[in-house]
Amino acid sequence: MISAFPNAMPVEGFMGGLLIGLAAAIMLLGLGRIAGVSGMAARATGIADSGAPRNVAIAFVVGLPLGALLIAQTVGAVNVSFPASIWPLIIGGLLVGYGTRLGSGCTSGHGVCGLSRLSPRSMVATGMFMASGFVTVGLLRAGGWL
Repeated sequence: MISAFPNAMPVEGFMGGLLIGLAAAIMLLGLGRIAGVSGMAARATGIADSGAPRNVAIAFVVGLPLGALLIAQTVGAVNVSFPASIWPLIIGGLLVGYGTRLGSGCTSGHGVCGLSRLSPRSMVATGMFMASGFVTVGLLRAGGWL
């Protein structure tokens, strides 16, 4: 059988989803805060004055790459590739950062935490994230860039 996703790792994806959901639930139930990465990063860097306690936000943000490092050391590194130029990454990162501030949250805040709380604002935001992603991939494929 030929798979449309030859490198799919459904068990690993399922386990990752469970861990993300567990972390979001612990944050919400334990601290009464949303575990959105953009909000945590803003709080950790001092851009935002409200949200989780700053030490918690710093630990959360530092834990993201440390968790990835731990997994890479435990089960092996993931093969990734980047564009030849760093500028698309920088521009994309700035646009995503601007969008998360404009949209009052990122995909993890709205998509994981907001949807689970049945937040109407998060439903609209997540729909927009998804629609934008579909359009972007369509345009990239139509232009031969993907």
